[in-house]
Parts: sequence; structure tokens; C-alpha cells
Amino acid sequence: MLNIKKILLPVDFPNASLRVVHQAATLARHFHSEIVMLHVVTARSHAAGVPEDGPELAKWDMLAEMVRGARKNLDQSLEPELEGLAIRCVLAKGDPAQAIVQTAEVEKADLIMMPSHGFTFNRFLLGSVTVKVLHGTECPVWTGGHVEESPVHEFAIRNILCAVDFGPRSHKTVSWAAQMAAEFGAHLTLAHVTPSVELWGPGGSYVVPEWKESLVGDASQHLADLQQDMSIKADVFIGSGDVPKVLSLAATQTKADLLVTVCYPYGGNLRIHGYAIICAVPIPVLSV
Repeated sequence: MLNIKKILLPVDFPNASLRVVHQAATLARHFHSEIVMLHVVTARSHAAGVPEDGPELAKWDMLAEMVRGARKNLDQSLEPELEGLAIRCVLAKGDPAQAIVQTAEVEKADLIMMPSHGFTFNRFLLGSVTVKVLHGTECPVWTGGHVEESPVHEFAIRNILCAVDFGPRSHKTVSWAAQMAAEFGAHLTLAHVTPSVELWGPGGSYVVPEWKESLVGDASQHLADLQQDMSIKADVFIGSGDVPKVLSLAATQTKADLLVTVCYPYGGNLRIHGYAIICAVPIPVLSV
């Protein structure tokens, strides 16, 4: 059984990702988790109204400011959604990625939940923070969908897509996906992306049937063996070629609400596509 007792939720100011906050509230309510809300103080956040050092900073109510910001964005549902949850606010200084990794370790967090990208001028900065966190922690990392923030809709987990590369972490990745599916009564699909089955030549490309039959057949057998070994049942999606693009297509075709994949530092062909996968799919990604 999944044991998500503590969720680390890094938040930015003034552009906190309300979408990820809503998703954290959904998981915290389901698993009865404590949310540790972390803000790494920077010159930009001071300019946005976060007090400087001293008594004012100690009295600053981060949660109240977040609710106030949600109201400005016409999101009236955040306050009632957070009501009754165990939420503790923590402030830190220094390098944001390092502070997130260190706080996760100190707090013994079971899950880190954060946006995958920022907005306007800090877009690429936050993207680099996400990559560093993925690379620097053993804690599973949930990244919000890599899409522009839009009006928040009710978040639900009905369909889960799990990317499998048959590497050393495959069993752990599938285990997380299967347990999440069981927790939320969601439909599970296992996905594998083979190397390209096309040859390029004069006039374009064409599929090599022998390659496709061999690669797909081998992947199908591996997925069947994996399911039997883990005593689970799931649908199967097998594609070939560009990994991020194929997984994005799989997410669309399966109507997935969540993609579970192997964490960035680990082996297999998913490793080299880690952040590209997060950027390609428009849904949250859980890297374990």
C-alpha cells in the first residue's frame, strides 16, 4: 500500500501554480497527508511582497497570501479545498533546487509536488530547478502538467499511463502506478516505446515490417511477463520512435490523467528523455 504521509509542496511568489496546489490538496485529503509548503525566499519574492528578515518575516502568513492570490485569479475553490488539511509553512534561503532537495530529506517527505515550468521571465529558471530536483533526490517527484496556467478544473485520477523501459527501476515504477490506480479506482495502461521501425531513403521513410514485428513482439512479451510477475492486469500501448512524442500520443489516446515514469537519474532510454517527457505531455508526471 502507498504510504504518502508527508507531501513537500514548493511554491513560488507571486506566481504560485494553483493547479499543483489543488492536486496536492487532492492527494493529501485522500492519503491523510501533511503538506509542508516550502517557499525559497529570493530577491524577486521580496519585490512581490515577502518581508525581509526580522519579525515581519516570522509573522508572514504564506497560506493566507496564497488564498488571497487565488481569489485574484478568480479561483474561489482553493480555500475550502485546503480547509481541514494539515499544512505547515516553511521558509528557506539559498539555491531553490538545493533547498527543495535538502528540505525533502530533513522532512522525510514521501512525495515532492511542484510545477514543471514557470511563467514569463522565470520560465527557464524554474525548468532548470525541476531538472536539478529530479536529479538530486531519491524522493518521488510529481510535476504539474507542462501547460500554461488556465482556470483550474476539478482534478481526478481516472486513467493512469505508466511508461516502462524494462530497466532496473521498472518494477518500482509499475508498482507505484498500479497502487495509485488501486487507490483511485483508475484504469491502468502500461506503455513502452521501441526504437524507430522506419528507414529513410529517397522519397521519405517507410516501415520495416520485420523490425516492427520483432520489436513489438519482444516488448509485448516483456510487458506480459512483467504483469504476471507482479500479479497485475493492465492494458498495453506500444509505440516506436521519438519517446516524448509517443508518450504524449499515448496520454491522449488513453485519456490519461497521470503519467508515471522512472525518475531522471536512472537507467534505460527514459532517462535521457526525462525532462523532455515532462515537457511533452500535458498532464502531471510522477517520476519514481
